[in-house]
Amino acid sequence: MQLQQPGTLGGLTLKNRVVMAPMGTNYSTTDGLSTARDVAYYAERARGGVGAIMTEAMVVTQQARPHHNSLCCYHDRFIPGLASIVEAIKTHDCRAFAQLNHRGALLRRSVLNMEPVGPSAWINPNTGDAVRALRVSEIHDIQRLFVDAARRLSRAGYDGVEIHAANGYLFQQFFTRRINQRTDEYGGAIENRMRLLLETMDRIRQALPDLRLIVRLSASEYTPAGYTQEEIIELARAVEKAGAAAIDLSGGSNESPQLSKYCIQPPSFPRGCLGPVARPIKEAVSIPVMVAGRVVEPQDAEALLTSGSADFVSVGRALYADPHWCLKAFGQMAAPIRRCIACNVCFERLTLEKDVSCVQNPMVGTEFEEMEHVLPHPGGAGAPRRRVLVLGAGVAGVEAARVLAERGHDVQIWERADRTGGQIHLAVAAPDKTEVWPVWTDRWQEIERMAVPVRTGVQADEAMIRAFGPDHVIVATGSQPRKPPLPLERLSPSVQVCHAWELFEQPERFGPQTRVTIVGGGMVGAELADLLRLRGSDIQILEMQDAACLGMARNNRMELLERLATDGVRLITRCRIDAVVGEHLQVRIGEATATELPVGDWLVFATGPQPQLDVVDAVERTGVPYTRVGDAQTPGDFLAAIRDGWMAALALDAEAGPHAPAKALHKHQPASVE
Repeated sequence: MQLQQPGTLGGLTLKNRVVMAPMGTNYSTTDGLSTARDVAYYAERARGGVGAIMTEAMVVTQQARPHHNSLCCYHDRFIPGLASIVEAIKTHDCRAFAQLNHRGALLRRSVLNMEPVGPSAWINPNTGDAVRALRVSEIHDIQRLFVDAARRLSRAGYDGVEIHAANGYLFQQFFTRRINQRTDEYGGAIENRMRLLLETMDRIRQALPDLRLIVRLSASEYTPAGYTQEEIIELARAVEKAGAAAIDLSGGSNESPQLSKYCIQPPSFPRGCLGPVARPIKEAVSIPVMVAGRVVEPQDAEALLTSGSADFVSVGRALYADPHWCLKAFGQMAAPIRRCIACNVCFERLTLEKDVSCVQNPMVGTEFEEMEHVLPHPGGAGAPRRRVLVLGAGVAGVEAARVLAERGHDVQIWERADRTGGQIHLAVAAPDKTEVWPVWTDRWQEIERMAVPVRTGVQADEAMIRAFGPDHVIVATGSQPRKPPLPLERLSPSVQVCHAWELFEQPERFGPQTRVTIVGGGMVGAELADLLRLRGSDIQILEMQDAACLGMARNNRMELLERLATDGVRLITRCRIDAVVGEHLQVRIGEATATELPVGDWLVFATGPQPQLDVVDAVERTGVPYTRVGDAQTPGDFLAAIRDGWMAALALDAEAGPHAPAKALHKHQPASVE
């Protein structure tokens, strides 16, 4: 496997071709200092086998912070904490690089009142904030700030520094004609638009001649108004000539969801999606090239290398999901990789100024805790300490059972339906959602491996539960559709009524020109419309909120809404339904007066579920203590369900008291979490 082979970058040997991409965490303090949480987070991924880690983007000035809790390096006081991160990384034979950034026009006034600045006056399309054009003296000040920050990173022990000149941030803003309207030496001809980056590189090289310098570029802006392939190739060659040790390729711009999806891709994007646009750039330079973009499994990374698109692969979200990705890829840990599903909850949480989390790995960021509790592993030989009955074989129940079984408890799962999986079958039914399967399959494989008994078609009652004799019951019975939120007595008999869940598995009931009204424009309603549009149905979605799909990550949300609009799906927001009469809905849209909308052939409700708790009375009559998890507690998403199952299992395990210690692990092998 080429991925496992050593590689050289700026005279430095990396043990393999995997570089952890720079990804934010919001694990730092509010004043930008690193924490034990940062250190443990990076250390675990270094221990997991990557060849190098590029720590998250750090700002060069207090006036350009991207998040409330992002790492900073604009003052010497940050050096000791950063040195702790570097030391933790290098302990595991892993190289450490740091990314420096200035967001420029993409700074947000909503975050610490940061002033957006850029090459020219502009309006940030994501926030509506006005952008002030930088004076030449301010440009020179920013260049000096980059030099000072690079010097601090060198003192902290980093092997090299990356200048972030991609994804719509300051250097890219200067390079693209779309935004740079200057008429001085920093605007106009390509030589002038490259000047900010090349001068900054030169200043760093003069001040720190031995420091390896990497430059991140967007291989394409993915907009007709953006720079051309010829221009980005010319920039790449200029960067190489200016002394860059490597080029790191991403794509798109975070200025808007429409372009940001090319930086942080939704699941509809193909694996290794940046390979084709990266290849011409790699062929034009002689220094190493890293490439990111939908690298989920080792074969995705290997394909980028063997196709000639990259020398190193920049792995990002996949390392949120599984810090031990490399060890598993290289056969040094006998466990399956926990695969990223591109739900982009991680990115969305950062945008909302929350700490990063992951659906597949909801305990990311807790690596500073006792590892025995963060990463459950077999509890060792000996008699099981608790007999646990899990009612429900959906994602939450299976996750709880997986963790408990790994901790040495005697676990059995009962499922009322004739098949396992719960709502996973609904989640993967919509277009481009096959990538969600690992939420289920990664966990189910472990249930099968550990031979946890699973019974389907079981309607549990008090006698059956007593006969089983559990010490504890996990109620993971999921949720069920709510009743329609409005009276339907006056609805015409010619209109068929159902809940969205019924149709995800039976879309064949709809044909071309079937007229459908979907009440509820959340993720369920929008994804059902996405499925039915492929069958040629005529669809309208009615949503009470100001916008649809507000629970989705914005990149995924925007792409879905664009698809619906392109295929003629009508989305009506701020729509309140007063009554249903005959074949029409009486509605009020926004502040307008009441009007009527035709229902069509089908009236479909996607108005949210409620906990399915039929079995709780039977459990309570047994007197056995129980815990509700997942949708049986509060309907939510997969992140909430998996975290619920995991935490409930760990809490129950802690109550059970001490157990036999796990077998000693190989010194280079972390405890298996699967």
